[in-house]
Amino acid sequence: MVAAGPTGDRPPDMNLSDWIGRHAALRPNAPAVICEGRSFSYAQLWSAVTALSDAMADDPNMRPGARVAYLGYNSPELLMLVFACARLGCIVLPLNWRMAPPEHAAILRHARPSILIAEPEFTTHVESLLDDIPRPRLIGTGRAHPPWESFAELIADRGDRQTPCPETTYAAPLLLCYTSGTTGAPKGALLSQDALFWNAVNSTVLHDLTSTDHVLTVLPMFHVGGLNIQTLPALHAGATVTLLRRFTPDAFFHCLDQQSVSLTLLVPTVLHALMQDPRWQTTDFSGLRSVGIGSTTAPESLIRAATLRGLPLYQVYGATETCPIAAHTTPEETGRNPRTTGRAAMHCEVRLVDGQNQEVPADTPGEILVRGPNVFSGYWNDAAATAAAFTAGWFHTGDIGYRDAEDFIYVVGRSKDMIISGGENVYPAAIENVLSEYQDLAEVTVVGRPDDYWGEIVVAVAVARAGHPRDPEKILEWCCGRIARYEHPREVLYVDALPRNAMGKVIKDQVRRMVAERAKDCIALANRST
Repeated sequence: MVAAGPTGDRPPDMNLSDWIGRHAALRPNAPAVICEGRSFSYAQLWSAVTALSDAMADDPNMRPGARVAYLGYNSPELLMLVFACARLGCIVLPLNWRMAPPEHAAILRHARPSILIAEPEFTTHVESLLDDIPRPRLIGTGRAHPPWESFAELIADRGDRQTPCPETTYAAPLLLCYTSGTTGAPKGALLSQDALFWNAVNSTVLHDLTSTDHVLTVLPMFHVGGLNIQTLPALHAGATVTLLRRFTPDAFFHCLDQQSVSLTLLVPTVLHALMQDPRWQTTDFSGLRSVGIGSTTAPESLIRAATLRGLPLYQVYGATETCPIAAHTTPEETGRNPRTTGRAAMHCEVRLVDGQNQEVPADTPGEILVRGPNVFSGYWNDAAATAAAFTAGWFHTGDIGYRDAEDFIYVVGRSKDMIISGGENVYPAAIENVLSEYQDLAEVTVVGRPDDYWGEIVVAVAVARAGHPRDPEKILEWCCGRIARYEHPREVLYVDALPRNAMGKVIKDQVRRMVAERAKDCIALANRST
């Protein structure tokens, strides 16, 4: 490997696609990517990457910096596209396939991709958008029909032709990911090849990653968690990656049974689904070296249950803007203390500050700031948001946490989620952690609601476990002696399900709207009764 300094400088003739090219030369027959019966060695993956980049280079619109959108489930084609764009100096825009057409249209108008690649399941969806977006070139991964070109034919038609590619460096932008928008409208975070490289180095240290590892990718790769925590770092190391196109417990347990998987990554909702499956109690997890959990604060009760079952669980903390690995635990640390999200990653700095950007002492809540070569370049076409996100090179995550004397970080919530009730700061994550241990609840979240007397009151929004009663009074009793009185929920609202985004994060803005609407209904009923 070519040595690189902490500034992230690289030789001018290298880029991220060299990961695949070098492994193809050194270990051509080693398995790189497996997906639903299809398998690509490193040599075959490199052949596809070069063919795709050469074909795209023929397009006069595909200059460095041009965007290519991808709409589909996890697939080898998306990974081919990432490395082909790295070779060209272009930018990959993976689209969240769970979004509605108006949401996709807004992103496509903002990013203006030159090419849009879609899987067969989404071609009709894309066609419904064409009158509302700048028209991209359309390429489908299935059988071609107008207005679609064939992805397979595009690569197959290359033959021995070689189109000169521009000299692309690690400084070039590569990945444009629109943030999940749990507290507002999504913004496009732009990540350079350098950021992805340093994130891969952080991942290598975190996982002790080698070419002998086998990663099972469960989470959707339109998110940096699914793409960057294990998948791309595994290919950097020359390991094998098996992709689940979509997560199901059946597919997960089948892969563990049939393949020698050593690493995988989950989110709390996925882990919860696995724990409800009968195979959870009988599956042999001994081949797993470590299992990551991230995206959102995981309840302590969930982590304890998984570690008791023998899962070598670690927590990872970060954001789309940090690529995302900013901090993490080891399985040993998680076993000792399931509440912490760990210490700063190898090539990353973390500090906690108050409202004046002054560092706070240990055990004092503050905003989490991150600095490192893995941090994003800025928000796409949004200079104001980019400037607001940084202070002297430090990225403001918007998360609130504290650090103990050993530098372990504890996330207690989002700064926008913090509730001020009677002059006291209330952090929802601390209350959610307590309520998650209450046996009658399947899931719960906490938000604030404006109140004339207290300023805000704490409201718990809960989903009852099947067959268990909906009893708000018992929930309130459960809090006694476990959290401070000012942290106690003053209202409990039961719902059938919490609104979540694709990575399992609760969308707090939607929860607050639900609470506000229910409060209006209650006020209206009170007025009628008087």
